[in-house]
Amino acid sequence: MFYFNKKDIGIDLGTANTLVYVKGRGIVLNQPSVIAVDAHAKRILAVGAEAKKMIGKAPKHIKVIRPLEDGVISNFEMTAEMLREYLSKVLDAVSKLSRIRVVIGVPSGVTEVEKRAVEEVVRQMGAKDVYILEEPMAAAIGCGLPIDGPVGCMVADIGGGTSDIAIIALEGIVTSTSLRHAGDKLNESIIAYVRRNFELIIGESMAEEIKIHLGCAIRDPKDEWFRTEEFNASGRDIVTGLPRTYALTPADVYDALAEPISVIIDGVKLTLENAPPAISADIAGTGIVLTGGGALIRGLDTLIERETGITARVAPNALEAVAEGTGTSLANIDKLERYASRNKR
Repeated sequence: MFYFNKKDIGIDLGTANTLVYVKGRGIVLNQPSVIAVDAHAKRILAVGAEAKKMIGKAPKHIKVIRPLEDGVISNFEMTAEMLREYLSKVLDAVSKLSRIRVVIGVPSGVTEVEKRAVEEVVRQMGAKDVYILEEPMAAAIGCGLPIDGPVGCMVADIGGGTSDIAIIALEGIVTSTSLRHAGDKLNESIIAYVRRNFELIIGESMAEEIKIHLGCAIRDPKDEWFRTEEFNASGRDIVTGLPRTYALTPADVYDALAEPISVIIDGVKLTLENAPPAISADIAGTGIVLTGGGALIRGLDTLIERETGITARVAPNALEAVAEGTGTSLANIDKLERYASRNKR
């Protein structure tokens, strides 16, 4: 349990992971956005990594829930319970929230009603001030991009449920695109590909491991890693129904991911096409910054650069950018009120 005197907290409420940032301490919690409940006893069994281990393995009376799907809150009650569990881990007592300001980063696909609902959860725990910040803006702040000035900058936050692509200038989003094609869709594509081509049924967790180990956006036979790397995918044989393992290669995963990655590339292009000419000229000079877990797909930055003609780079803190952005945004409340959607009461 963490104890602290600082009064500011940032929360990245992501489809795949929830991160909590405490001013003066940095990121103090990074856990999967998963909760497991006993449907009969109506009690929480596990949250985070422990709950994620239960996916695809739990008996009928245990419900393993991902309360955010495709960038939206699909189960508000469970989202609220998960948030309460996580905040209780980083606060010595709920009452400690009474003088704390909280910034919550949410997917850009979340509705105004859902934003207010998430805010209400934190307020019910006693938070004094609550700000809602959309993830592309939080990611840009977390990367240290110059969002206050007249020169435009561009960020593509490729998370678990959504890819949020935005061009930002003068403290606001000039144009943006939100796609429900991100990490989860990549996993689904791997599952479908392995089933279709190798008659092997694999689970979500296995697909994620394959993506992490072999995920790539460019086919490069000259690359030794591309030629020699393998990963043993384990699952159930469609024909026999028995467990079986098949050695996948980067070429297999490249083929599996080609379609969803092309959708993300199209989203980047669409955002650029919708930008005013003056901003487009800025982006040609400043480039595109990639954040989120999807940004770590091997060669994705190179592919974006190849397809758009604009320099693309992966942020050094790609996985933590949104969380750090929510936390550091509190350093200037006046600016935060302009960045964020705030509901004063």
